[in-house]
Amino acid sequence: MRSWHALGAATLARVPRLPFAIDARRVGSIAAAHLPALRRLDREGALRFDAAGVELATPAAQRDAAFATLNVRLREDGLIRAWRDEIFPVVDPATLETLARFERAAARFWGTLTFGAHATGFVAGPDGRPQALWIARRSLTKATDPGLYDNLIGGGVPAGQSPAEALVREAFEEAGLLPQQLQAVRPTGILRLARDLAEGFQHEWLHAYELELPPGLQPRNQDGEVDSFHLLAPTAALEIAAGPGMTVDAALVTIDFALRHRLVQDEAARRAIDALRVATPA
Repeated sequence: MRSWHALGAATLARVPRLPFAIDARRVGSIAAAHLPALRRLDREGALRFDAAGVELATPAAQRDAAFATLNVRLREDGLIRAWRDEIFPVVDPATLETLARFERAAARFWGTLTFGAHATGFVAGPDGRPQALWIARRSLTKATDPGLYDNLIGGGVPAGQSPAEALVREAFEEAGLLPQQLQAVRPTGILRLARDLAEGFQHEWLHAYELELPPGLQPRNQDGEVDSFHLLAPTAALEIAAGPGMTVDAALVTIDFALRHRLVQDEAARRAIDALRVATPA
């Protein structure tokens, strides 16, 4: 039986964390070890600390500014890494209402819910089943997971975009695919990650898609974030997806794709993937 690294990593959370709330709604979590630094850096008193956790205690109109000030200080203190200059929403996981906006890299410090959009690109054989999968190798200069393998299309969903809109944008930036080449893209569900990382805690809903591409099409990266593309037989692609050489996000999407298309028979993996499914669409 094959061992799937990503299935164990998707929910590996051992670091003690305390709830983080906005308007008495839990939106994330903060590492207990970071509380002293957070108290020291919160010179304006934007946060409320008690035994139950930490709460942002500023009026709604001031939340973005309060986060901006705190996040710059946390970055200078080395507690926020891989700054992106991208704005992500801070949402209530129970309702998906946006309560604030802040720098993308801050999400893992605060443990807030983020969204990703990933598509498995494949070429079908004469029988209509996938005969080859496209995978991408991330640039060696990427801020996160440099050099690891990834889905053909994959990226975060910023404030103001839906997962489907983000997928269209990422399809061009990462693979040079135009909107008309995405006519066959199909959503296949949402998978949830909740895991410790070196930079904090990743709580993410991965919106998974699949896209059949014609034989002979060659993806071409546009933004410098992809080192190379590889069209592999399913067995070779799954061998990579099984180990730590592929990002956990991409591996989960690839495993789900393989199970749905019966490229692999693994009942334990199917149960593990099903346990990660998000029933309520974002």
